[in-house]
Amino acid sequence: MIGVFDSGHGGLTILHALTARLPGHRYVYLGDHAHAPYGARDVEAIYELTRDNVERLFSIGCRLVLLACNTASAVALRRLQQSWLPHAAPDNRILGVVVPTIEAVTKVPWHVTSPPSGQAHEAKSVVVYATRRTVESGSYRYEIGLRAPAVTVLQQACAGLVDRIELDAPEAEIARMVAGFVAASLIGIGAGTEPSVPDTAILGCTHYPLVATHFAAALPPGVEILDQPDIVADSLGRYLSRHPEFDAPDPANPEPRFFTTGDPARIDPLASRFFGRAVSFERLASGLAG
Repeated sequence: MIGVFDSGHGGLTILHALTARLPGHRYVYLGDHAHAPYGARDVEAIYELTRDNVERLFSIGCRLVLLACNTASAVALRRLQQSWLPHAAPDNRILGVVVPTIEAVTKVPWHVTSPPSGQAHEAKSVVVYATRRTVESGSYRYEIGLRAPAVTVLQQACAGLVDRIELDAPEAEIARMVAGFVAASLIGIGAGTEPSVPDTAILGCTHYPLVATHFAAALPPGVEILDQPDIVADSLGRYLSRHPEFDAPDPANPEPRFFTTGDPARIDPLASRFFGRAVSFERLASGLAG
């Protein structure tokens, strides 16, 4: 089974793309709604919550877990992979959503950590819209800079946007918030003087695809908005083709299972909007039932 983890609803946009791109695999989704959102939490809390939930998914047979959360990926993934996984579950793997997004921006494989010889990158600007903690981690700026130093990376923390999306706030309110964040980022690109135009925008939170139309409306014409769910799905497809031992398609085409640490009755209606069709969550107490 493939575990898909997020602090709340956002990872459902990733799961939706996975089920479309890689049908027939056995997916288990776990949303830590009781502790969402993660974006304003301190680094150690994000690490501990992410580790505990990955461990829960491992405990029911998910040998591969995807952190479908930019905050968890940016803050906790490297430490989990390097310090925890080798002794806790050496035969399992944890992946994240930041890595394939970096590869899509730089056109450089993740294992290459310096500009490839003979590959000149066009000088362009990329703006990352994300939670405060993802921005503070500096992951996007650092990792893009290693592989494509000619690319200028601007970051814009979108404080409160995840909360309003999770609460299904009115579209007009969301549109105003997004327009404000975009306006602030454009001033930043202009070095604090006149607005400028980025070449590419990264919606660096898995909640944001649900409001991508508002980002598209607020950004200047011609700005490419990367589709993170499709990028991640394509990347996972390539990974599974290299490592089929982690999960093979089931001819029975099983339905995903959905678990939450929160209240399913409150979560189901909005979660269905994220996933694109009706879903039914089960309450997670101290563990998952097989």
